[in-house]
Amino acid sequence: MPERGQCMLKSTVCRSRQLSVESIAKDLQTSRGLQISSITVRRALHGMGFHGRAAASKSYIMLPLDSTAVETCFLK
Repeated sequence: MPERGQCMLKSTVCRSRQLSVESIAKDLQTSRGLQISSITVRRALHGMGFHGRAAASKSYIMLPLDSTAVETCFLK
């Protein structure tokens, strides 16, 4: 991928990080006139340091404190 294409790709991703690789590839093909596949987009983004990771789901239920922890809080 040429350097200008990488610059366009980076600006597209920085505008909206929620886009899928396929939609980014289609956007570059239609608006910029670049013939690029989604695999090439993924490789280029990985090379630029963009990694797609989802946040780990965490439960919001607090576990009850045991009696020793409660006692030490009130003794201080």
